[in-house]
Amino acid sequence: MSTKRTLGAILFHDFELLDYYGPLEMFGNLGKDLSIVTIGEHQGPIKSAQGPSTLAEFDFSNAPALDLVLLPGGIGTIEQLESEAMLNFVRDSAANAETVMSVCTGSAILGAAGVLDGKRATSNKLFFEMASTQGNDVNWVENARWVEDGKFFTSSGVSAGTDMSLGVIAQMFGRERAEQIAVMTEYEWHADASEDPFSQYLNQGNIEEYLQALGRA
Repeated sequence: MSTKRTLGAILFHDFELLDYYGPLEMFGNLGKDLSIVTIGEHQGPIKSAQGPSTLAEFDFSNAPALDLVLLPGGIGTIEQLESEAMLNFVRDSAANAETVMSVCTGSAILGAAGVLDGKRATSNKLFFEMASTQGNDVNWVENARWVEDGKFFTSSGVSAGTDMSLGVIAQMFGRERAEQIAVMTEYEWHADASEDPFSQYLNQGNIEEYLQALGRA
C-alpha cells in the first residue's frame, strides 16, 4: 500500500508568490514521498500579486483527495473572504486533510471559513488585523513565526511560510530530513516557531503603500 501523500496548493487571483513557492520548494524536495497539485476556483492561469501567473491544474469541482492543504495569502485575500466557492472548498478540504497550512493572510481565509474556531493561529504581522477579525473563537497569537494547533499550521508573513513548511516536514519525516532539504536549498531555516522578529511591526502595514510599491495604485 502506497504511503505517498498529496498536497493541494490553492490559488486565487493576486496571491503572494513567495507564500506559495517558498513552501512548494521545500515540499517538492520530498520527491517520491509527496505529490503536489495546484488548485483554483477555475482551471487555467492565475495571476499573482507580483505579476507572474501559475497554472491551476484542477478546479474546486475536480480536485483530487488531499492529504495536505496549502493556502497562501496576498492582496487577493480580501476578495476571497467573501467568496463562498473558496470558503466552501476550504471547509471541505480541511475536514478531510491530515494537515492544513496557511501562509501570511491565508489564515484570514481559514478564519472566515470557520475552520480555526477554537484554535490558536497567527498571520502576517503588518496586516495582522485582517486575520484577527475573522472567525468566531480563534486565539490569534501575535508573537509567533508559526503556530501549530492540531492539524492546523498557520504562519506569519511571506517568508515565514518556508520556515513553517520545514517544520511540517520535520514532524512528518523527521528533523534530519528537514535539515537536509534546508541545506540542499541553501536556506537558513528559522526553526523556532515562537521566535518572530517581525512582531514589532504589528499592524503597521499600509495597503496603499504596498499597492504603490507593486505599481497597482
